[in-house]
Amino acid sequence: MTKAELVAQVADKMQLTRQQTEAVVNLLLRCITEALSGGENVELRGFGSFRIRQRQPREGRNPKTGQPVQIPAKKVPMFKAGKALRAMVDRP
Repeated sequence: MTKAELVAQVADKMQLTRQQTEAVVNLLLRCITEALSGGENVELRGFGSFRIRQRQPREGRNPKTGQPVQIPAKKVPMFKAGKALRAMVDRP
């Protein structure tokens, strides 16, 4: 599902205009992004949680030449599905 499909589906179910729904979806995503950028965790009960994980620097290899390459440390967003979401996805 794309963001446009999500907006359309929510707009139909909530009987809002697509512009209003798109504004709400964009605001939700921006709030999550800003919280993660600020170092906060985001927990949506029943859905899952987002957090930032620190990756250590490591040595990789250039696949073309086989030469070692240093990969710097970085922060990456992680998502862990909640119990209710896992149960719904696992249903046959």
